[in-house]
Parts: sequence; structure tokens; C-alpha cells
Amino acid sequence: MKLIVTGGAGFIGSAFVRLLLAGKDSLEVIVLDKLTYAGNPDNLAPVAADPRYRFVQGDIADSVAVNELVEETQPDAIVHFAAESHVDRSILSPEPVVRTNLMGTLSVLEAARKYGVKQFLHVSTDEVYGSIPEPHDADESYPLVTSSPYSASKAGSDLLALSY
Repeated sequence: MKLIVTGGAGFIGSAFVRLLLAGKDSLEVIVLDKLTYAGNPDNLAPVAADPRYRFVQGDIADSVAVNELVEETQPDAIVHFAAESHVDRSILSPEPVVRTNLMGTLSVLEAARKYGVKQFLHVSTDEVYGSIPEPHDADESYPLVTSSPYSASKAGSDLLALSY
């Protein structure tokens, strides 16, 4: 199985990649990451020499680059972690957050559709639900209550992914 993992150099994405490559021998993982403040190539150092791993530095909002990568690699699945995820940054400068989280997600979804990617896993955040009262019983049907450009853009990307 061949996967593209967007945001794979981030804290959670890199843990996912390391876990994947520690398991299946028949897996190939291509990480696409812009390496902003949240992405760190050192997070992937433990798998850097693995022949099943490839790193591509790029922006998910660059639809040409995303299309080229998906066409070239023909993945079986895309796991989409990539996001601008800093709440305070989103308040001070919302445009890059909205561009990445909405337009970037659209770019990846469209490439997946165009090239027939069979599976797409969109990773979200609990921030889209706001503060959940005790006993914290919430699932995907819980109402969206966004409180920052970050949470609003992630909620929008969730809805966009659901529309596909």
C-alpha cells in the first residue's frame, strides 16, 4: 500500500509515520510537508533512511504541486494532517490559516478525486466543538462551536471533506 501523508513532519503526523513504518513491510509512505513552524524534519529522522519513506517539501495549497505529486505517486490513500494549527497565530494573522486549512484541503481533495485515490482520511481537531461541558460526551454529530479562525477553518475543512 502506498500513502501520502500531508503534514507528516509535524508532531502528530510524524508519530503516525514512524508508527506506520515500524509495522508493515509492504507499506510505502510519502510525506508532504511545508516545514513551517509546526513541521520539523528531525521528527522523521528515525525513518529517514528507510527505503519505504520519501519526503517532499511542499505546500498543500499549491494545487499544481499537489496534483503533480499525486499523479506521479498514484497513492492508494491520502492521510491529511497538514494544517496551520496555532490558535493565537490564527487570530493575529488569519489569512495563511484559512488559505492552508481550507484551500489546501480543497487542493488535496481535488487531486485525490482527479487521480482516483481510493481512501482519504481527514484529520481534524477537537477545537471545532469549542468547550464541551462535562461529562465530555461528544462525537462527530456534536454541534460545531468555533472560537478562532483556526477552529473555523478546520470546521470548514471538515465539512469540505465530508462533501466529497
